[in-house]
Amino acid sequence: MKYKHIVITRPGGPDVLQMVKDDLPETQPGMVGVKILTAGVAFADVALRRGSYPGRAASPVTPGYDIVGVVDRLGADVTGFALGQRVAALTGTGGYTEYMWLPVAELVPMPDGLDAAEAVSLVLNYVTAYQLLHRVAKVKDGERILIHGAAGGVGTALLQLGKLSHLEMYGTASSPKQALVSTLGGIPIDYQHEDFVERIHSLTGDGVDVVFDSIGGENLERSYRTLRAGGRLVGYGMRASLKDGKHNPQIGAESAAIRGRLQSLQDGRTVTSYFIGSLKASHPHWYREDLTMLFNLLAQQKIAPVIARRLPLAAAAQANELLEKSEVMGKIVLICNEE
Repeated sequence: MKYKHIVITRPGGPDVLQMVKDDLPETQPGMVGVKILTAGVAFADVALRRGSYPGRAASPVTPGYDIVGVVDRLGADVTGFALGQRVAALTGTGGYTEYMWLPVAELVPMPDGLDAAEAVSLVLNYVTAYQLLHRVAKVKDGERILIHGAAGGVGTALLQLGKLSHLEMYGTASSPKQALVSTLGGIPIDYQHEDFVERIHSLTGDGVDVVFDSIGGENLERSYRTLRAGGRLVGYGMRASLKDGKHNPQIGAESAAIRGRLQSLQDGRTVTSYFIGSLKASHPHWYREDLTMLFNLLAQQKIAPVIARRLPLAAAAQANELLEKSEVMGKIVLICNEE
């Protein structure tokens, strides 16, 4: 049996993503064969393709950080899963595919009846947002937060989950995306035409309690200046590594150095960083609990992921280009197989 998947042929732009057809690997003990319905498109995929993802070679590899699919085959000694059951997984890589084998421990069962594109939005983006809010920053009702990239996949998730926690929310976004930020309960700040540090202080008086900074680099220092006494800055992601169309593979080291310098100030404000893979490795039960809870919120229609585009697997290059240019709002999803 043949299956199709996307491969990064060499480090570079979206054009290095190529569709290939291979033989389906043989059944493996302790593994579950999953027919992939949807795969999310994430900034981590862009970093991997560009060759700037820490600890991972850019090629040859299949990108794809998050998937939703249907159990199609069961390896020997597999229990707890049934053929036809819907599952989700944080794969890290490999998700841009029609089919893949995954270890039992990586699969999280999901309720029937959920839209596969909305469901895959939870696997990376909403778990990240929930853990940023409640596992790292530990927000309290009524606190003020600033979200950078508030119209993106994680940003819109932070706004929706922050509203459930009764937070006062501010979000940076370009002018065309500000209406979405307002609709989701945030006060938009046009980072392209105004100084967000000055704007935050003019709106709040003494600053915010928490900043979620997905930009990195020098932006961390400006974010720090928006914090009120006792505030928390949480860095995640590295969007500054692709700024103004230029690729800066050193942004990770620069961000770490800036975080260290800010932490040394010891003025009552704190600076931390978040990486979903690290927290999942150290607390795997948290990941399963958080994703299961989010599936329930989706089933109850208490959250509604913003889907920017639903594109076929063959359009992976187009999806990457749209994300890299920040031309969309919400989550881009690849349709790998029809439901």
